Amino acid sequence: MSLNLILPLVIIVAMFWFMSRQQKKQREQQQNMQKSLQKGSKVVTIGGLHAVVDSVDNAAKTVDLDAEGVILTYELSAIRSISNPVDTEKPTVADITPADKVEETSEKITDDAEKPADDK
Repeated sequence: MSLNLILPLVIIVAMFWFMSRQQKKQREQQQNMQKSLQKGSKVVTIGGLHAVVDSVDNAAKTVDLDAEGVILTYELSAIRSISNPVDTEKPTVADITPADKVEETSEKITDDAEKPADDK
């Protein structure tokens, strides 16, 4: 066998090996992303839907998404990207405090001509 026959075969085998490694890494990354999915995470589906995760069913491999009040069920594989979880804490009454002092900057009516006339 000559070098002209072996060299192209070695190059083709190396190409297939590198492509399969890259696909394996992408598959592992996708699975890790799906496992890290939790309620309150903002997600984008492969169709471009931006929503918030309502619940995750790992047994059935589905996820319920809340898109502005509409609950939709998707396959886990339909999730393209995940951002940080949404802050689900709502402010309590103790968190809301009134301002210490409010300055009055409104102008007061001092001229009687600007007041409406009483016709009785």
